Amino acid sequence: MAEIVLGIGSSHAPQLALPPDQWWRRREFDERNPELWYRGRVFTYPELAAARASEHLDREITPDKFEGRFAACQQAIGVLAETLERAAPDVAVIVGDDQHECFLEDNMPSIGVYWGDTVDTVPGGSHSGEASSSPPELSRFPLERTTNPCAPELGRHIITHLIGEDFDPAHSRQLPSGREGEHGIGHAFSYVYRRLMKDQVIPNVPVFINTYFPPNQPTLRRSYELGGAIRRAIESWDSDQKVAVIASGGLSHFVIEEDLDRRMLDAMEARDEKTLTGLPLEWFNSGTSETRNWIVLAGALAQSDLRMQLVDYVPCYRSEAGTGCAMGFARWQ
Repeated sequence: MAEIVLGIGSSHAPQLALPPDQWWRRREFDERNPELWYRGRVFTYPELAAARASEHLDREITPDKFEGRFAACQQAIGVLAETLERAAPDVAVIVGDDQHECFLEDNMPSIGVYWGDTVDTVPGGSHSGEASSSPPELSRFPLERTTNPCAPELGRHIITHLIGEDFDPAHSRQLPSGREGEHGIGHAFSYVYRRLMKDQVIPNVPVFINTYFPPNQPTLRRSYELGGAIRRAIESWDSDQKVAVIASGGLSHFVIEEDLDRRMLDAMEARDEKTLTGLPLEWFNSGTSETRNWIVLAGALAQSDLRMQLVDYVPCYRSEAGTGCAMGFARWQ
């Protein structure tokens, strides 16, 4: 039977690719964003700045702190990449979300499993300024269209197993066109291929979770239970291959909530199912919704011998209103 030998959780936000002196590009995005979620409520940028004025977050947006946090993130990504290379899994199951890169309002699966032979990644990042501002080696996107190997046998086995456990996953052997008509997989997955696998992509099964778009976002409990079902699927696969399970996305953004992130990370480390599945669902909207991908991973490894090690947690503020991306990097080994 197949064996899970490694778990990895990693943020994939644009600030990981943008040099610190370019982080202002994302602040401009925040100022225009009419729907900034914070503590389960929606704020405009002026409202958020007023609500968090007493925190004096202007102290967090100095050039020195930008540089230090950027460097810490790059170091953590390096640790995860080296961990993945050392573990040398034969195949990976990658849990990520899609932001209209593949799936649009005409078809938005709550849970989807891709089991095609290959999947393409495409150049991108123009919406975030990343394409023009990022050094190629830091980009989440390839410089040209690239075909990457998948693991269709494992993908189909996972689908069949999930159906047997009363999940109803969508399945796909060809990606839909997405908003740009490119039929390419989104940044949650291309980040893993480029930054963690360093363009040496191993066969993988992309698992899509609709974290962002109501009304069919999985609950926290459903996400956790999905992880357990994926683990059982992998362990029942008639193969001697070694498998890594990777969660891509999170943590809190586009408004940083350090207390929420710490609570979730502590719960993952302690295997605290009650906290991971019981917090108010309205706390997990917008970018923070991607924490679901980590909850799937935590559920997958809760009954394993692998233990979580937090590599780093780096709250990358970019405005006095507390906007930014809180970066998390962890491994289960």
